[in-house]
Amino acid sequence: MTKLKGITWNHSRGFTSVVATAQRFCEINPGVEIEWEKRSLQEFADAPIQHLADQYDLLIIDHPWAGFAQKSGILADLSLHLSADFLADQESNSVGLSHLSYNFDGFQYALAVDAATPIAVYNQQFFCNQAIPKNWQDVLELARKDKVAIAGIPINLLMDFYMFGATINASMFKNRTVIDEESGVIALEAIREIVSLCRKDILEWDPIDVHNYMAENNDIVYCPYAYGYTNYSKPGYGKHLLIATDTVTFNNVPLKTVLGGTGLAVSSASENLELACKYAEYTASPLIQETLFFDAGGQPGHRKAWLSSETNRRCANFFKNTLKTLDNSYLRPRYNGYLHFQDNAGSLVQEYAVHGGNPKEVLGKLNVIYQESLNHAGS
Repeated sequence: MTKLKGITWNHSRGFTSVVATAQRFCEINPGVEIEWEKRSLQEFADAPIQHLADQYDLLIIDHPWAGFAQKSGILADLSLHLSADFLADQESNSVGLSHLSYNFDGFQYALAVDAATPIAVYNQQFFCNQAIPKNWQDVLELARKDKVAIAGIPINLLMDFYMFGATINASMFKNRTVIDEESGVIALEAIREIVSLCRKDILEWDPIDVHNYMAENNDIVYCPYAYGYTNYSKPGYGKHLLIATDTVTFNNVPLKTVLGGTGLAVSSASENLELACKYAEYTASPLIQETLFFDAGGQPGHRKAWLSSETNRRCANFFKNTLKTLDNSYLRPRYNGYLHFQDNAGSLVQEYAVHGGNPKEVLGKLNVIYQESLNHAGS
């Protein structure tokens, strides 16, 4: 018996999806066993992949690890193990920049089996007889009625900071500066305003918390941006069906949210490297993405699944309603050392959102962390 071990994150979207593909892969490949373990969403964001790659053959990971993965060599370069035709199909059928987000200087270190970005979500019942927000002022007006929530933990507020910067076409991560000062102030002030209008609980909420709360309660009925979860748009997953849609406009421009999703990577230290790559190819293949992966709670990364009339029928047109936002999403920096910035900058954004202060001083502190990140791993 040949055994592979994998590590993913603790949600139906991240866990039951790969468990299902592993079960079927083993059924059609006798003598193979794949065991998936899971970790919390926060651990998923924080755990260094160099430690995980020593313990697991298969890893579900986030794309900002690209630069580190390329430099360290701890993950297999899938371009050396998968056919050029397969990888060309993955690229041409990418949702937004999902596929390329796992490619760094030609090093393909994961397959985009899951695509996501913050999208708007609302309680279908509440909006039966009224229009959903179309622009930022509509969102603020609804928030003043205590009907709006966002994910307010530091990492998500940092992604919101990027979002507002990208939306107003700011100069970002250039010349050792996170963002130009004028744009940075606009972004911080926008975040502070929406946070001030939301309940204080959201400062401890990640996107899963937002969706779970809205699916089980009817006082919060709208979220203007949270990493999307198709599960909550399927009947029976929650008490209230949540409908996903594209983001509103900010100064007449659609909010350009920050690409997320997850990739399936293979440890270069795996003793069964070719078998692990074969399973990765199976899970990312268009047929499995559209059927088994989605059926088991996954949120596919292959465009064919997003365009499928059947997948859309089964999740209230989640994919159709949000594809424009996905295709427009902003790709985070991925240089080796970037995660030092991502791990430490969010708390400054949250502090300002809650307590205010001098936004230019906050930007100065963010620039210090950015400069540290550029030097963090010899970049």
